[in-house]
Order: sequence, then C-alpha cells, then structure tokens
Amino acid sequence: MKLQPMQNLSGLLAAGAIVVLAAIVFLGNRGASAQEPFSIGAKACEECHQTEVEVWRETTHFKSFRAVHKAENARAIAEATGDRNMRRNPTCTTCHYTLVAKEDGTSARARLGPSCESCHGNASAWLKIHNNFGGADIKVENEDPAHRTERIAQASAAGMLWPAERYDIAANCMDCHGLANPGLSGETLGQMLGAGHPINPDFELVKYSQGSVRHRFFRPTPNDNKEMTPVELARLFVEGQAAKLVSAAGAIAKSDNEKYVAAQQKRATDASAALSAVTSVAEAAALVADPTEANARNLVAAIADKDLTGEVGGLLPAKADYK
Repeated sequence: MKLQPMQNLSGLLAAGAIVVLAAIVFLGNRGASAQEPFSIGAKACEECHQTEVEVWRETTHFKSFRAVHKAENARAIAEATGDRNMRRNPTCTTCHYTLVAKEDGTSARARLGPSCESCHGNASAWLKIHNNFGGADIKVENEDPAHRTERIAQASAAGMLWPAERYDIAANCMDCHGLANPGLSGETLGQMLGAGHPINPDFELVKYSQGSVRHRFFRPTPNDNKEMTPVELARLFVEGQAAKLVSAAGAIAKSDNEKYVAAQQKRATDASAALSAVTSVAEAAALVADPTEANARNLVAAIADKDLTGEVGGLLPAKADYK
C-alpha cells in the first residue's frame, strides 16, 4: 500500500513508520563527528539491499525530505526552536532528517529524510563488519554460521540495530513518534507544541510498520517481503506496547506543557491496558507495575516463543488501517 503525499505536518508525522521494523530516536541523526559513529547515507546500503531501498523510496519517510518543510506550521515551529530552515535546525533534524557526513568526519548535513540509519544506527562504525562474510570472495549465502553469529555480535557492539533486535527498534521509533527523544528538552517541546507541532499518542508499532515501510528481505534466506503471521504480529504488538510504555513513563516529566503531559498519559494508559491483557506472562504485569527498560527487555525475552494471539489478537489493527 502506497501512501499519498500529505499536505500537513501532522499527516507527515503520522504516516511515517519504523523499519522492522520504523520508524523513529532516529539513531542515525544523533550527530556526526570523527569521534562518534556517523551516518554515511543510503547509497552504501543500496549496494546489497536494493529491494529494501526501493521500498523506502515509496514511503513518506523518503518523500518527506522534499515536503516536510512545506507543511502547515513547519516554518513557525522551526522559528520557535531556532533556525527557520528545518534542515539546519538541530531540533528538526533530530527526527525529520538523516544527517550524512563524509568518512573524513566533516560536518554532517541533512541529505535525506528518515532512512536506513535512522532505524538501524549510524553505519560508519559497523558497515565494514556487517559486509564481511568471512573473506573477500565469500558471499552471504556461503557464510559460515559461526562467522555469521560473530559478525552479528560485533556489528551490534559497534552500534547496529538488527531487525531481530525488536525492542531496540521499537524504542527507537517511539523516541520520535512519541515526541520523546532524549535530545529534546522540556522547554523545546513546549515551544514546538506552542507553534503547532502535532503529537500522536496513538502511534502503534504494527499499524505503522507493516504497511508501506514493510521490507522483510532477510538474508541469507530471503522471504520476499512476506507478511507476518498472526503469531508474529501479536508478539510485535506486545513488543511495541512495551516500548511505548517505557517511552511514555520516561517522557511524561520532561515538560509541563498540558498538551504534552496529556498525550504521554494517554500513551502510558493505552500501553498499560494492552499489556494487562497478556495474563499468561508474569513479566507483562511486572512491566506495567514498574515501566523500566530492564523490565521491558525481560518481557520481550519471555514472549520470544509464545503464541499471544488469544490474548492480544483482538487488539491488533486491521490490515486496511496499516500506514
């Protein structure tokens, strides 16, 4: 399903989704320097992941690069938080753009909308690890399983978020789609909302990840972008609710803006209600009682092989509502 171009900022934000994936801390936008990992751009990913990049080019994430600054209230919001040019405004670039730098560590510039590294992490530190299948002449389909395990571990240690790291991917999305990015201060959030920036407390992982942005072409056994099974969707839903609750609980004290507080309270209430339906796993109740990242990770680990369709299947969004 392809999204139609949006005419206002609320629509642009709502239509974006994660990569599972989201979806949007956009880790790829957390600065770039010679000392820190930085984004190197989608072309580096396209060499091996052409089908995934083709999917991305049909999403609002991609199209927003040329559209979001023209949206309703965009200039007012940018001016309220600093530079009227969104692509130069650090507040705006936190979520709306991928800041790409050259490999010599020169200053990063907004070159893309939310892209590969927005969801999977700045690639300068992990791309070579990710691309090494055991030698110059070895292709991914011939990679030794032990080498693959080690490669994944090393790339993860260098900052890559793999599709299988579902909680991290989901939490990454919630930072931007929940307006909870740690780089945004309470004062800045108040300025944004006062100037008309939207906030969508109803962002839900399945709805926003399984529509236009779905790109399930996993290797070494490609699955041709198949839809998730009901069991997989139920687990993804719970993982998203776990990330949403932790995000809301951590963000609610960031600002005293009434609109912001109300939205975070709704996020927390909705997520708690959804997680309370998971009665077969004690970790769900523990997370509701104490919404910490550690408890969320415990829950995600506990449901890794569970069929939760009987408990949350009725809470899943209809396929027709996917973004």
